[in-house]
Amino acid sequence: MNILTYLEEETLPPLSVGFAGTLSVAYTVLYVLPFYLSATTRPSPTLSRDAPSVIRARIRFVSISVTLATIATSYVLSARANASHLDILRLFGWCPIGLVEVAKSLLLTAILFAGPILEKAVIESGWKDWLRGQTLHESLSSWIGWRNYVAGPVSEEILFRSLLVPLHFLTPMSPNRVILLTPLYFGIAHVHHFYEFVLTHPHTSLAPCIIRSLIQFSYTTIFGWYATFLFVRTGNVIAVILVHTFCNWAGLPRVWGQVEPRVAIGGPVHRGKEDSGSEESREREGSVGWSIVYYVFLVAGAVGFQQNLWTLTQSPRALANFG
Repeated sequence: MNILTYLEEETLPPLSVGFAGTLSVAYTVLYVLPFYLSATTRPSPTLSRDAPSVIRARIRFVSISVTLATIATSYVLSARANASHLDILRLFGWCPIGLVEVAKSLLLTAILFAGPILEKAVIESGWKDWLRGQTLHESLSSWIGWRNYVAGPVSEEILFRSLLVPLHFLTPMSPNRVILLTPLYFGIAHVHHFYEFVLTHPHTSLAPCIIRSLIQFSYTTIFGWYATFLFVRTGNVIAVILVHTFCNWAGLPRVWGQVEPRVAIGGPVHRGKEDSGSEESREREGSVGWSIVYYVFLVAGAVGFQQNLWTLTQSPRALANFG
């Protein structure tokens, strides 16, 4: 079911922009507010948001919030758009799974992150840990890892993509406006980290806290645009969840500074006075060389991403056709 086809057959859209916006705000509040209603989820100067007890409690609350929002959205789609159960699953991007869309979305994102992947895999010799499965084990063996790579991406993409996007497609908004505006809820949902940071860093002045929050709002909104674009183009929330996990793992790409190889931990290396200068010179030259290669890959990845953006996201399961 292409929801835009449904709308073209109707005289009036089933929902108003105000109604969809109100539900979106309610969902955002429902997602964030429980973090501060309970002593088990509320950070303090002596209790970090990274504490395992806080993470576990927040995951429980988030699971309840997303479940309630899913039930509410299913009811709206059924009552206002006469969508069947299968149609709702398709609009949510839950069915069919679409492994091809998943693979192409991850490939497109990997192209964009060609520089950071090179840095992690080759320059820092991370590929050895990858082959042994050590990186995956270390990432998922802590509650911080489960939050960053599992619970966070799953809950956020279901709420802010799988639920909010179909709601806005039931309004007069065009697909372009849906992709542009709905990620703002995602960005706003992360502003609460400003309060958390101020609370847990009482000796930090206000200006750096505000700048940090604005930067976080900016890059979460930018990612939201990309994730929403992928979701609308592929109709596949699994692909978007895995892309979200990948981006959390990769972090923000380095756009300045020198790249340095990871130094192996071991015993001291004894050199003579004549050897030390030449060794340091070789290390500097190697670092500069790797830096040049990294930034070439970074630019090439950005160009490749731009050239393949539309072809690698093309899918017969798209929620909307636009361009």
